[in-house]
Amino acid sequence: MEEAASRRRFARAAWVNVLGNAAKILVEGAVGLLFGSVALVADAAHSIADLIASLVVLLWGGSRFDDPDIDHPHGHARIEPLTALFVGAVIVLLGANLLYESVLGLVESPTITFSPYMIAALLFAMADMYLVYWYTERTNADIGSTALDALAVDCLNDLYTSVAALVGVAGIAFGYPVLDAVAGGVVSLLVVYQGISIARENLTYLSGKAAPGHRREDVRRTLLDHDEVHGVHDLAVFWDGSVLEVEAHVEVDGDLTLRQAHDLETRLVTSAQTLDDVRDVHIHLDPSGVGEWKDTQESLSTPAVTESNAGEFEFDARPPGPARPSEDRES
Repeated sequence: MEEAASRRRFARAAWVNVLGNAAKILVEGAVGLLFGSVALVADAAHSIADLIASLVVLLWGGSRFDDPDIDHPHGHARIEPLTALFVGAVIVLLGANLLYESVLGLVESPTITFSPYMIAALLFAMADMYLVYWYTERTNADIGSTALDALAVDCLNDLYTSVAALVGVAGIAFGYPVLDAVAGGVVSLLVVYQGISIARENLTYLSGKAAPGHRREDVRRTLLDHDEVHGVHDLAVFWDGSVLEVEAHVEVDGDLTLRQAHDLETRLVTSAQTLDDVRDVHIHLDPSGVGEWKDTQESLSTPAVTESNAGEFEFDARPPGPARPSEDRES
């Protein structure tokens, strides 16, 4: 029931972004074309990319709530950053085109007629985007969607681009129409930067990059917090889409029965999954004090630990025997 409610809130937030961007495009685009303002047309065109982004999130982003199936045994977490990556690429291409149009505006110096409707259109756009931003942020506070987060950041950036466009329109009003093309260029550069930022962030989720060090340390401490655990090694915490996946070898008493080991593994997995963003947890139980198969390989096949690569290895093994107090085990 909670997941179904989250899915409905996600869809509503996506729809609010679609409608909010559509309203901005109609108002700014009509006024900009009517009076020949490059800045207004550029800002409205920026929102075309935002509208596409909102539609993509609406159509694809909701897949994050789908359960794992035979074709996607680990769930659909990667679909959401994939949609955001597509959005980023569209924004970059559109921003480059807008920059080209702004340069033409500087070279050709087209005639622009000032009208108070330009100011009114920009003020409407700023109020519109702020309300969409506020609603998206408020909705996403409990959902934690990377796609909605990208849309919220995009709305906030729209406020900045509208301010730049407002400077251009003010230049027209005071007899400096060149400022309109300059403002259009600034807006275009902001659009390109926004698209690149969104793409880079979501490439992190898609490439399986390791989580930040403090997130990895949180997982390690959570596992070591169990009295039955003597040590943790070969710990990997990495992004699988917009969620974290954990793999770890945990050292325990080798005399545990199979049922005891199974129950302990269940407790370890459950405790790790209480951490933020952690979903899949894969635990391998090792008898403490017993070397692993890879330690029996010939030394020539094992990379040497040098000063340059020491950070790639983790030596967190504990001696066999009963668990020691947590202070000693975490040192």
